[in-house]
Amino acid sequence: MNEKVYLNGNLVERDRALIPVLDYGFLYGYGLFETMRAYGGKVFRIEQHLKRLQDSAKILGIKIDLKTLRNAVNDTLNVNKIDSARVRVTLSPGLGEINANLDTCTYTTTMVIAEKYPPFPERIYRNGFKAITSSLIINSQSWFSGLKSTSYLLNVLARKEARAAGADEAICLNEKGLLAEASMSNIFLVDDDRLKTPALNNGILPGITRRTVIELAIKMGIECKEVDITADELYQSQEAFLTNSLIEIMPLSKLDNKQIGKGRIGNITENLLIEYRKLVSKDLGGCN
Repeated sequence: MNEKVYLNGNLVERDRALIPVLDYGFLYGYGLFETMRAYGGKVFRIEQHLKRLQDSAKILGIKIDLKTLRNAVNDTLNVNKIDSARVRVTLSPGLGEINANLDTCTYTTTMVIAEKYPPFPERIYRNGFKAITSSLIINSQSWFSGLKSTSYLLNVLARKEARAAGADEAICLNEKGLLAEASMSNIFLVDDDRLKTPALNNGILPGITRRTVIELAIKMGIECKEVDITADELYQSQEAFLTNSLIEIMPLSKLDNKQIGKGRIGNITENLLIEYRKLVSKDLGGCN
């Protein structure tokens, strides 16, 4: 069955969904995207995802309508009859002149793709991901680092490094040598039973799952600090884990072939994962 995607107000077969060659998302990487996860056909924290998209769109001058986007996401899930799904919303300022003049772009290109998402098996959550330290550096001084832009080259190249090394993820440092984020996820570590995660001013994306984990930790009575973190602190931590909407809370067991903690899921990570999944079920009416 050829899945359907939402493109500029229409649901069309994926291989018939065409974007003009002069679309600025293609020509210049001038665009935004959000990746969300659906459970039981419903997207978790959809309002937070769309709000982040709206805030970024204002910065870039891309016009969006939240109601239309929300309906587009739901319609795409429904028409494809997908329960567990990866949902991606992509926006660009649309078709314009080839000489990079945003004033010539007259409409917003809006695309929604929903495809089946098979979660990682529980053994992966028990054993955790392996990561490397990427050679690519994040610029903490750039406001651009806080946007989920379609100009995703650094992240894609960092992920390529990880795969070439036989790892699951790549951890990026900023120009100060401080921990920033992984290629596709935010990072947390546990030190003396307290959570620490890089502060936003280290050049990281304000992840929706990251925010949810901080909120959960506070409710669970776990101290959580957003601070500057060195690579050595990560190596020496009791536990570490990665977060994004798809993997939820994934233990990090090795970095650069060095074992972190016990080399498997730790108690705090496991408890947070349990509570996270409970929250998903509660928010989505029992869908998990």
